[in-house]
Amino acid sequence: QVQLVESGGGLVQAGGSLRLSCAASGGTFRRNAMGWFRQAPGKEREFVAGMNWSGSVKYYTDSVKGRFTISRDNAKNTVYLQMNSLKPEDTAVYYCAADDGIVVYTTTYEYDYWGQGTQVTVSS
Repeated sequence: QVQLVESGGGLVQAGGSLRLSCAASGGTFRRNAMGWFRQAPGKEREFVAGMNWSGSVKYYTDSVKGRFTISRDNAKNTVYLQMNSLKPEDTAVYYCAADDGIVVYTTTYEYDYWGQGTQVTVSS
């Protein structure tokens, strides 16, 4: 059983940066594929970024390519999402997710464990 705790959200002006962290405990974090999702009010939860255990495979949704970077430190059981050039449309609750397998998925139903979410608000 993997427990995930996100941190690093907050209020930032458009063009600013934030780094989200997701600390994992339990399970076998080093082998888990990890993902970041977000959910804006009135919208479905959507995939943002995902990576495999080694970092050799990374996926991003088109709207964040070139602005967001997913990374992980397996020694610290932590995955990060560096968000640069933030836009008001990036405003959402951001969730960290872990998959028991090693394949990187982009759909919510493939992930087995979820954090509680952290709010990111980008003002114009």
